[in-house]
This record gives sequence, structure tokens and C-alpha cells, in this order.
Amino acid sequence: MKIKRFLVIALITLTNCTTNTEFTPDYVSGNYLGVFERNGETSTVEIRFIDGTFIGESSVDRFPAICNGVYSTEENRIVFTNNCIWTADFDWSLILNEEWTFSRNRSELILFKSNGDKYTLIRQ
Repeated sequence: MKIKRFLVIALITLTNCTTNTEFTPDYVSGNYLGVFERNGETSTVEIRFIDGTFIGESSVDRFPAICNGVYSTEENRIVFTNNCIWTADFDWSLILNEEWTFSRNRSELILFKSNGDKYTLIRQ
């Protein structure tokens, strides 16, 4: 009887602890190091997410083009608005901008774009 009551209380407690706040910009806040991948090519990246803003850089010039801007999250989507001015001498789809899908598991954050681009990031 005590075990059943414990299980019921534990289930109610776990259910009540689930909130929607996990998908606020704070959900991804932190400093990350990782890899950007496109069509089998990779580069090392560093990105900082804090209070709905981002700033970052890549080991390869404009592969990807990160710079800085703002972001918002909703469910498993993250939308970037890049604030930097870019020249027209490279592929602008490499700019960290627009909507991405993300997943997070402990310290790992993975960003996916519909064109196949992927960031695999580890929180520092």
C-alpha cells in the first residue's frame, strides 16, 4: 500500500513539475563550442546565447557566417535574426539566420536547418 501511494505521489509531483518555460530563450543560454556541417564539409564554431541574443564565430571565414543578432524559441524551433552587414561575395545561406529546429540533451545542443545544415554544439 505504501509503495502504491509513493508511486502516485511521485507521478503527481513529476507531472506538476513540467512547465512550458523550458523553451524560453534561457533554455539554450550558454557558451557553446562545436561543429558546423554542410554537405560533408565542417568547421569549428563558438557561439554564445544569452538573454535572447547570440554572438559567435567560425574557424573558417564565413563557413558559417555567425556574427551576432537576436533569437527566439518556441517549442523545438529557434528563429535567428542576424544583425550583421554582409558582402555579396559568398553564399548567404551560410549566415546564421531564420528558422532552425533544435534538440537539446544535457549539455548538447543540435541545430538543424531544412537545407541539411547542422550545428552540433557542446555547452561549456
